[in-house]
Amino acid sequence: MERNYFTTDLSVIVTPLLDWYDSCARILPWREEPTPYHIWISEIMLQQTRVEAVKTYYERFLSQLPDIKSLAEADEEKLLKLWEGLGYYSRVRNLYKAAKIVMEQYGGELPSDFKTLIKLPGIGRYTAGAISSIAYGKPESAVDGNVLRVLSRICASFADISLPQVRKEAEFVLREIIPEGRASSFTQAMMELGAIVCLPNGAPLCGQCPVADVCEAYKCGITQKLPVKKAAAPRKKERKTVLILQRENRLALSKRENKGLLAGMWELPNIPDFMTEQQVRDYLVEKGFQVLAIEPLPKAKHIFSHVEWEMTGFSALVRQGEKMGLEWVNLEQLEQNYAVASAFASYLKIAKEKLT
Repeated sequence: MERNYFTTDLSVIVTPLLDWYDSCARILPWREEPTPYHIWISEIMLQQTRVEAVKTYYERFLSQLPDIKSLAEADEEKLLKLWEGLGYYSRVRNLYKAAKIVMEQYGGELPSDFKTLIKLPGIGRYTAGAISSIAYGKPESAVDGNVLRVLSRICASFADISLPQVRKEAEFVLREIIPEGRASSFTQAMMELGAIVCLPNGAPLCGQCPVADVCEAYKCGITQKLPVKKAAAPRKKERKTVLILQRENRLALSKRENKGLLAGMWELPNIPDFMTEQQVRDYLVEKGFQVLAIEPLPKAKHIFSHVEWEMTGFSALVRQGEKMGLEWVNLEQLEQNYAVASAFASYLKIAKEKLT
């Protein structure tokens, strides 16, 4: 492949980078026993989620589903409950689908080949490269935003890292320099450098960087101008009124459709747009409820990749029948069996306090 974006000789970073990683790598649970399954689960969890937030989820997930077989045979509601709070639930649904395929087609063993891995649901080029190199020691590169940032700065490249051709060239130049027998460490070292030294927001910690002396951006004083990435389109904003409905000592939940955003997830009942207290009362009466008490709740916000929810809420004590097809659950059932979309986390916390 002709180099157009990363033209610096990168072979010079290998030794100092590996020496640094060998002495400074963070202790992370998936690094303690880097089996293919462990690497797969951790990499899917780490997509769009901070490392510190993932640790607890990772350990809880593995305690319940220690291998691919148990994942493939899991009850979907249990699986979603284990994922509750991590968000981006399509990730765990794809894990589930892929586990079933691995059991049916590969004898329960996650493939080691990059081209086979990327055919599995939810496994893209980055995750395939990570599994192949970290778990199996194959000379494959794993290029995400952290790695692209590192390469852009080392090479002082002003190429737009959102372009597929830039990512593919990054994969190529890294594969060229992966040292024999050290693919796992090298891949993780690149990830680590981007995660804790060559930071995305604010000034990178160049004084702690093992390859600062060969970094072109550092030499030129332009580290904070890189990488270049096309600005994302502004998020669509949606308004919602969220309802905490309590009947005796049970909370109302509703289930979303099996398509679109948060497909098939449990949620607190909600109504498009903001409503006044009187409008909520009228709405509940129309749905067959007797409203015994109602109170306003604080506003909240939840940001998805392309949509931002602005929410207001009301808590209402109700009785009699209803025409909304709701599920009524007590606190124990809520805690153990129902995975509620994390978009409703702030209101769910209030709801649990009311059920206590």
